[in-house]
Amino acid sequence: MATMVSNNKRYLVSAAVVAVVAVGAYGLGRVYPPMGPSAGTITPADRYVSSQVGAGDVTLGDTSVAELMQTDAFEIMVKDPNFRQLASDPGFAAIIQNPAAMAALSTNAKAFAELAKDPAKFSAAVQQAAALSAEARAKASDTPALAAMTVNSRAFAELAKAPAGLAAIAQNASAFSALADHPKAFEAMLANPGAYAQYSGNFAAFKQAALSGSNPAMKANLSAFTALANDARAMAALSKDAGIFASLSQNSRAYQGLIGNSASLQNSKLVAQSMAQNSAAFASLSRTPGALANAVNAAVALAAQLGTSKAMDASAVAALLSNSSAFAALSVNPAAMAAISGSPRAFEALSNHPVAFATMASRAPQFAQYSGNFAAFKQAAASGSNPAMGANQKAFAALANDSRAMAALSQDAGIFAKLNQNARAFEALTSNSASLANSRLVSQVMAQHSAAFANLAQNSSKLAQASLAAQVVAQASAAASLSAQGKLNSASLAAMQSSPAFAAISADPRAFAGLANNQAALAALSKNADLLAKLGGNPAFAALTSNPAFAAAVQDGTFAKAMDANLRQ
Repeated sequence: MATMVSNNKRYLVSAAVVAVVAVGAYGLGRVYPPMGPSAGTITPADRYVSSQVGAGDVTLGDTSVAELMQTDAFEIMVKDPNFRQLASDPGFAAIIQNPAAMAALSTNAKAFAELAKDPAKFSAAVQQAAALSAEARAKASDTPALAAMTVNSRAFAELAKAPAGLAAIAQNASAFSALADHPKAFEAMLANPGAYAQYSGNFAAFKQAALSGSNPAMKANLSAFTALANDARAMAALSKDAGIFASLSQNSRAYQGLIGNSASLQNSKLVAQSMAQNSAAFASLSRTPGALANAVNAAVALAAQLGTSKAMDASAVAALLSNSSAFAALSVNPAAMAAISGSPRAFEALSNHPVAFATMASRAPQFAQYSGNFAAFKQAAASGSNPAMGANQKAFAALANDSRAMAALSQDAGIFAKLNQNARAFEALTSNSASLANSRLVSQVMAQHSAAFANLAQNSSKLAQASLAAQVVAQASAAASLSAQGKLNSASLAAMQSSPAFAAISADPRAFAGLANNQAALAALSKNADLLAKLGGNPAFAALTSNPAFAAAVQDGTFAKAMDANLRQ
């Protein structure tokens, strides 16, 4: 671990080992299950991991609890009066049983305390978050539409000022896009929509009239209609959506506002093109009152956090949205997240070797010597010559033999300094399988779109906020779908999504399911909000409480005995 403690404490810890062996705790094999090679493509949303401590996970004879008690994090926190007061609450043992939730609870202590005052509301929030998460996975095919909306958020925001027109475009996107390419003909049709209603369901008659000028309403702009009739792409779009003529009549005023000047026309064309490329998703959003406007607002908020980098294109945004739960879950550790965004390929390589990564994070100062000297690290990993690698030499040998990982690390030897500079943040990140798996997904996305995330690497707060904003966008189609099914009230959703607690629950609803039905845990949350808020910004607290070995120690009483023994020395 990071720093060994005094001989007296070693003696006390050795006594604790006896208790640990008797009751068991978590081993690295449980905390860091095999993760396999990195996937080549980041797909489907919510490929994050949620883990909860359970009796079946206890491994007899494991010494990870004793090792945890030898860390700097334990040494610091065991003497912290706020921590001791929190740990003495019987409900704390219930809270700590899910380390993945603990980070979110302490980061948003006040919001969770308020929610915990009403167990029924807390349970409803967890159920709603779980439903949204499941529906978002089912609606994963809508991600390109949501990404296009985010990339073109300014145009969508302008058109959203006329919601009826925006919804009408969504229902007839391809046809609208075709007509917008011929503005004079389009304006003439909107000036006298009744003259074109006769062509609803009779596209051939419209095409013939446009070519011949047989409809008096076309005569003043005959050349414009002839050009439209000779545009094969436009005619193909109109032929597939003859209902556009009825839509023109029903929404003529809304349409006129959308093409009234060159700026409006350009925005309308851009939006229509985006919608035409993702017609099913936008049509579905437009059928639910308020859903399209809510999605636009969410996309605008996300775009504001992402900035104006050209590299943040639709594919980068889509990758972010597809893995928004992993990003949102990791947002509670902004220091680690920012470091990953600055060196994504190196961290992706390490995350594929979780035991080696965890060892390096917990003993970061002992690996700092390799900053700028990758060759020395590779030699030590291959030979096991560095004592800091301890009993995990096989894990380091596997890392040394992974040519792809070695190539990534060789190009970013500064990774060792970043680990040391953010030691406790990475100790917290690598101490349980849930956060480690999320970090792997995030690093994969960032590695594939490194230029897009480069600017955000310099602003950890904005990166964390963007991650949470992405989660709201990713849920937009799911929310619309649930509303259409009568399973969700849009007003209730808006209220919940404005709560930091709901955002955290939505990132990993399974992590909070156990808490929802645990009265002792909810009471402890409500009672100890101030203590959690004070401790939430302490890296040592995050490193200690995110480790499943700590949950095991609290559960079986080993931690309480060791804490008392520490203070008596």
